Amino acid sequence: MEHNKSFFWPQGLLIALVALVGSFSLGLMMLVKPNASEAQSQNNISETPTSAKLGTQERIESLKTTMLSSWQQQAKAKGFAYAIPPSFLGKTIEAAKLSQGKKVIALTFDDGPWPESTAQVLDILKQNDIKATFFVVGQNVKNFPDLLKRVVAEGHTVANHTWHHWYHFMNPQTAAYEIDNTTNLIFQLTGVKTNLFRPPGGIMHNGVAAYAKNSKYAIIMWSSDSMDYSRPSVPRLINNVFREAKPGGIVLMHDGGGNRSHTVQALPNIIADFRKQGYSFVTVPELLEMQAKDQQFIANKK
Repeated sequence: MEHNKSFFWPQGLLIALVALVGSFSLGLMMLVKPNASEAQSQNNISETPTSAKLGTQERIESLKTTMLSSWQQQAKAKGFAYAIPPSFLGKTIEAAKLSQGKKVIALTFDDGPWPESTAQVLDILKQNDIKATFFVVGQNVKNFPDLLKRVVAEGHTVANHTWHHWYHFMNPQTAAYEIDNTTNLIFQLTGVKTNLFRPPGGIMHNGVAAYAKNSKYAIIMWSSDSMDYSRPSVPRLINNVFREAKPGGIVLMHDGGGNRSHTVQALPNIIADFRKQGYSFVTVPELLEMQAKDQQFIANKK
């Protein structure tokens, strides 16, 4: 028995020593590890502002893209169309008749979408919280689809201005191609079914306007012509706009089809001058809706 005791004692001492060394090592590791974690934490903190900012911006852009895509899908499913009073379908409109003298004006832009100038016009409209109406050319929509998507996403009205912007006479088949292809592409890209049409050059007797009328488009002309297609000086362009401007009027300008730098330069002044005269801005559908309500109000008084 005594021999057995002497055998287990050194063994027990060895076990105790090993346990003590293990405890000391564990304690040392615990002391060192928080320091390492703290250093890592400090590095993470120093990196957080930049990475968080970039991450937030990416999430916002992703959310915008998702929302736009969702909106377009819903619009396609519902066949979204601008609210045009039925009495205007198949009719030609140069301005709205507002008996109550409301000082509203509709800014319209033709021949886009177009590189640079369409985006510049959209930027100015956004800065001034104004919605306008864009009469787009089908082949330009095909070439610059993202610009059209931006027009719709920012709340502007999009309308048909034929596929090629031709002036020559067109038989019914050619006129159908010019209008139907443009309307269909607008719908495919944005989900919008437009029933607004403007004939290129305002030409009413080359077959295309007749097809649009028979197809129950509202033919939207203008009451105030900037003549910016001839590239007048900026002061003259502004003067052209205001020479025939009136409440309920429709202003013709261009964001595409050529160099539109003078239009871009003049637009902030045009907006400011209209506001100084007490005008507010509406889209063409809003303008027509105002006329319809105005006429209903007069009819109810009789």
